[in-house]
Amino acid sequence: METPELFKDGKRLDGRALDELRPIRIIAGVLKEAEGSAFVEWGGNKVICGIYGPRECIPKHGASPYTALLKCRYTMSPFASLEEHGRTGPNRRSTEISKVIREAFGGVVMSGEFPKTQIDIYVDVLQAEGGTRIAAIAAATVALANAGIPMKDMISGVAVGKAGGQLVVDLGKAEDNYGESDMPIAFTHRDKEIVFLQMDGKLTPEELGNCIDSAMEASEKVYALQSEALRKSYEAEGGQELDI
Repeated sequence: METPELFKDGKRLDGRALDELRPIRIIAGVLKEAEGSAFVEWGGNKVICGIYGPRECIPKHGASPYTALLKCRYTMSPFASLEEHGRTGPNRRSTEISKVIREAFGGVVMSGEFPKTQIDIYVDVLQAEGGTRIAAIAAATVALANAGIPMKDMISGVAVGKAGGQLVVDLGKAEDNYGESDMPIAFTHRDKEIVFLQMDGKLTPEELGNCIDSAMEASEKVYALQSEALRKSYEAEGGQELDI
């Protein structure tokens, strides 16, 4: 298959600069029956997250006397994209992403405050356009904070990589599919600790360092939007309306 052109007149196909994020909208407190929730619209991605717990651990014999069990279920709706059309239920990809999201929050959520319980993170991708796992992490971070789950820090991130021979921030779907490298990465806000990193493709050591620096800078912009969404949710009574 012939690789499509990813740049036109020196700009990316959607008109963005190399280091420019797609439009991002974050809303906290959108689900009435969840302890906490968030909706993230990131470019063409639409992701919703609900938090349930701390609650009784099921099965009971799996409970830890020292900490809460953190569980995550990431699913992509069968109508989210052409690739997922008609698929239902868990698959290898959703199982993997569920695992790495849970691990990203494992060192951040203060689960020791709630022994013998479990905290469930449910992430549903309603529409996909490249970068869903980073959008899922952004949504889960806001939803956990909205639920009042104590965390040592907030998590934000972005996908960076190489497309058309250029290092780019926040890869779109075509750049993700046809670029040379895709690296979603997420950091804690204060300490800038990397809590999530996956990589597909190849980068030189110098390119890798530049990508991490660009991702760290872009993640600050994501953090600002997460913080603003939480502030608005505290000011609103009875949650916020979700206008998809």
